[in-house]
Amino acid sequence: MNTVHAAIVKNVPVVAMPGATPAATTDATLDTALEAVVNSPTKPLASLSVLAVRKGKISYHRQFGARWIDNENAANNKPANGETMYRIASISKTVTAIGVMKLVEAGKITLDRDISDYLGYKLRNPHFPDDPITMRMLLSHTSTILDNAGYYWDEKVISDLKDVLLPGGKLYGAGALWSKAGKPGAYFQYANLPWGVIGTIMERVSNERFDRLMQRLVLTPLRLKGGFHPADMPADHLLNVATLYRKRSVIGNKEVWNSGGPWVAQVDDYPNVAAVPRATLAYVVGTNGTLFGPQGNCRLSAEGLSTIMFMLMNRGQHQGRTYLKKKTVDEMLKTQWRAKTDGKNGESTYSGGKALFNAWGLGVQQFTDVSYPDTGKGGGGDRLTEAGGYTAIGHLGDAWGLTSAMVFNAKQKSGMIFMHGGPGFNPETNPGKYSAMYRHEEQILDALYIHAAANKKSTVEVKK
Repeated sequence: MNTVHAAIVKNVPVVAMPGATPAATTDATLDTALEAVVNSPTKPLASLSVLAVRKGKISYHRQFGARWIDNENAANNKPANGETMYRIASISKTVTAIGVMKLVEAGKITLDRDISDYLGYKLRNPHFPDDPITMRMLLSHTSTILDNAGYYWDEKVISDLKDVLLPGGKLYGAGALWSKAGKPGAYFQYANLPWGVIGTIMERVSNERFDRLMQRLVLTPLRLKGGFHPADMPADHLLNVATLYRKRSVIGNKEVWNSGGPWVAQVDDYPNVAAVPRATLAYVVGTNGTLFGPQGNCRLSAEGLSTIMFMLMNRGQHQGRTYLKKKTVDEMLKTQWRAKTDGKNGESTYSGGKALFNAWGLGVQQFTDVSYPDTGKGGGGDRLTEAGGYTAIGHLGDAWGLTSAMVFNAKQKSGMIFMHGGPGFNPETNPGKYSAMYRHEEQILDALYIHAAANKKSTVEVKK
């Protein structure tokens, strides 16, 4: 098998905040550190796109590896470039939340209103039948709606999301989607299904299909390529979406991790597979927002995500005009939930990651710099840099092999973005040293911070 060599994309355009002076994007030390992560002999990544912001302007923007891989002939590989888009996974929740806040400003949605009023049927957690569920709760993961019964259904499976949400619905079953742990609004449990409910509500109040509504509300005004529906993308944009990979081999009828095996496409293999529409012409708007993946189906580039980040960092300002009101962004970014020290108001551990979630806003995580050192099974906490001391707001993503992050500190005007195209190893074998993230994620973020995001450029070598 041919190995994939990292390609460092040079001379990318510098994108600055309005009024900022562009900064150089060359840092050979950082190039080398990130290239080493991508080209690790035992823990390689298919591709990597990164961007860092220091003092309000892009200080570093690079891509490594291939957005599409030919296992038989590496000469056919397509390098990742500055406009390569990735399926950003759960960072999509932040993008969706921005769309919700646009509808709040338009008077279409009220954060603290019973969502039953929008859905057209009464929705209650049967364990807490007297407690309404609100949009604020959905956006802050305190709605008590879980993923235990799933979070995506196509038109062949259900005709309306109430088939899942309401007793008597054909997929309601024993009501596994409802948490017993705490009342709505009082107990945090990270989940994806609430975002399908959010998408359904957005459709009902606008009478627009979710993906097209998001295009109108968010992507077009912010001049972003990408979106939630690849089947509608122009062909040239679609072919610059990174395929997400894992390195695996087939033993019998089972795929197993194998760092010496071929790169196996998991999703977005558009050079080989056409993008499939997520809805038919018969779809009734406002019945099933899970179709379009409000929780994780958005495709954006690192530069596109930086536009989202700058807008939030600037409290709603984008390219010299107001996109969201300052009070709207303040409401979105402020603490809606914080973990208590006794752990009785929510689940901060997620998918085996100890204390990964410690505070939350509306569609954004607050990174509080909690850290638990590795004691043999990996570290814990939401710390973003090895030295600590960097608090931030943003979101993480993890799906189909990709992991991603968009984090920023508005006061410092600093931030970091990364998206990789999938691991050539089982990531569970590479736990973090000082956080609940994987070790390669720690290495990427720490290198970006030290050399490109910290207010004062460091001469410290990045630890491997």
